[in-house]
Formats: sequence, structure tokens, C-alpha cells
Amino acid sequence: MSNPLESLFPLGTSVWYDNISRDLLDAGGLTTLVRERCVRGVTSNPTIFDKAVTASKAYDEQIRTSHETDPEAIFFELAVSDIQRACDVLLDVHRSGSSCGDGYVSMEVSPRLARDTAGTIRQAAELHSRIDRPNLYVKIPGTAEGLPAIEESIANGISINVTLLFAVDRHMQAAEAYVAGLERALDAGRDIGRISSVASFFVSRVDTLVDKMLEEDGSEAALALRGQAAIANAKIAFEAFRAKFRGERWATLAARGANLQRPLWASTSTKNPAYDDTRYVVELVGPHTVNTIPQVTIDAVADHGRITTTTVLTHLDEAKRVMDDLAGVGVDMAAVCAQLEDEGVKAFAESWEQLLETVGTRRSELVPA
Repeated sequence: MSNPLESLFPLGTSVWYDNISRDLLDAGGLTTLVRERCVRGVTSNPTIFDKAVTASKAYDEQIRTSHETDPEAIFFELAVSDIQRACDVLLDVHRSGSSCGDGYVSMEVSPRLARDTAGTIRQAAELHSRIDRPNLYVKIPGTAEGLPAIEESIANGISINVTLLFAVDRHMQAAEAYVAGLERALDAGRDIGRISSVASFFVSRVDTLVDKMLEEDGSEAALALRGQAAIANAKIAFEAFRAKFRGERWATLAARGANLQRPLWASTSTKNPAYDDTRYVVELVGPHTVNTIPQVTIDAVADHGRITTTTVLTHLDEAKRVMDDLAGVGVDMAAVCAQLEDEGVKAFAESWEQLLETVGTRRSELVPA
């Protein structure tokens, strides 16, 4: 195939676009990405919306005419409109018989709720009802407090994108929340074939932190491990996913139409310029996976990505060896993943507060007191 992006879907990996903005929607850019860049879904987060609202005047009219005065309430009006429009663009992909669970658009609950189980449950239900699209994923962080909210939301028939996963153990806890939620939904008489989930497992941020630790160590053994932790961690997570969705328990649900909770590789732009800018895409290709990719990485893969076969299934023994070797030089991956989760929650909260400040300032400029 002339476009390497076209090679991903036949091998089981769907490309989702890690960005959304009203300018993109107004100019037909998302439609173009679907047609020409093989995009089959969209993810968003507070940082993405902060950049979108800060950089554009396209939101001004809706901000000016809103009956709301609270910046958070105004933002949700803006975001709901954008997410609905994106869902509509991707509806045909979602309805396609070959979609394999594609065509979804993700909208995150407020980062203020990352440690609030009950608040997350309420807001997930509100967003699900308000956006009212069959191809919506509500994003809930896979924190300890988020896991019960994920199960409860799934049990209530709400499709969920579990975000901010770094540790394999936490990934499996998210999978258990999904399966338990499906069982409860089935017991309640719901059509579980209409419920879906992805598990957003973050990749490149692992290398960023671990590489820093290895460089601080400075030993030959430590330096030789740079750039290996993230992909090894993701491959082990994929193997755990395959093991979880086997056996009699899952077969019972699958027979009633249950969908797999697909692994979604997040944070797949390359942060270190010394590394190949397609590595977190081309080295994680495989069945039932999603890779959510920003524009720069989409362009890089389309230009020079080398995709010929599945890669996420290969070299698992080597991935486990990397983890053993990291432990041997003092890298505690459990601590690494816990730190990254905490930093992720904090970063999204900071973006959220900045976003609300931007909306509030813009409202004051457009509607003077």
C-alpha cells in the first residue's frame, strides 16, 4: 500500500486522532482525516481542549450567547457541541460492519473528579445523556477511585474509555471493572453488545521517566536499557489483555455479544528526538488494538512508517527480560507507573484550570459586566 497508515487496519490496529477543535470541524479537517489518513476515531482531553479554545475565535459566538455564567458550565456547552459533531462525522465508521469497535469519540469527565468516585459516576451519566450519541466514549481515569466508577458506568450501559493507565496491574484492574460491569448489565437485562470500552495504556511517557532514571544512574548496564521500557511494558500489557479475555467467564459474555475491551496505545508521539518518530506506532501493531496519534505522528507514519507485520506479539520474552534488567539496575516499575499516574492526574487538572480561566476571561471580554 502506498500509504503506510492503510497497512495498519488489516493488521488489527485502528488509527484514532488525538485532537479535536472547532476549527478542524468547521474546515472539514476531520472528514479529510477519515478519508485520507485512515482515521477511525477521535480522542480528546483537557489539554487538547485548552489548546483549541486558547488558539481559536471559533468558540466566541457560543461563549457570548451562552446563558451560563460559570466557566465550567460554558466549557461543557462548547465541548458537547464539538463532540456531537465529531461523533456525527464518524457515525458511518461506527456503523460499518468492519469497524471492529471503531468510530468512537472520547470526552473526559472533569479532572477535578479524578479522586471522586461518586462524582465521576454522576458526570459520566450526565455526559452520556447530554451528548446522546451511540459512538461516544466517556473517559474515566483508571485511578483507584475511578475503577468503581468504570464498573458502575458499564453496568448502566455507558461505554467507557479508561484513561491514564501505565501499570499492567492497573490495566488488568480496569479490565476486571469492565467485565464485572458487563456481567451486571447482563443481569439487568441490558443488551451488552451495545456497550464498549477501550483501555488507554500510555507509552512514551514511560520512556521519558525511565530514561531519566537510567541516565542518572550512568552505569553501562543502565544506559544500555534506554528507550526499551515503554514498548516492553506495552507488550506485557497486551499479553495480559489476551489472557484476561479468554476462558469460560469471557466466553459466556462473548456469546451474548460482549465486545472486547481493546487496548488503546496513548501518548505515542516520540518525546526524545534521538528516537525514531514512528516507533510507538510501528512497534505496537497487532490485533484488537487502537493507536491514538497526534497530527505530527500521523504525518510521520504516512511519510516513512515501515509497517509490514504484527509487532506487538513479537519478542515477549525480550520484553520480560527488559523488565528484569530494569529491576536489576534499581528501576522500580511499580513506582514509575504510580508516579506517572499522579503526574498525569495533576497535569490534566492544571490544564483544566487553565482552560476554565481562558473561558472565563473570554466570556468577560465578550460580555462586559
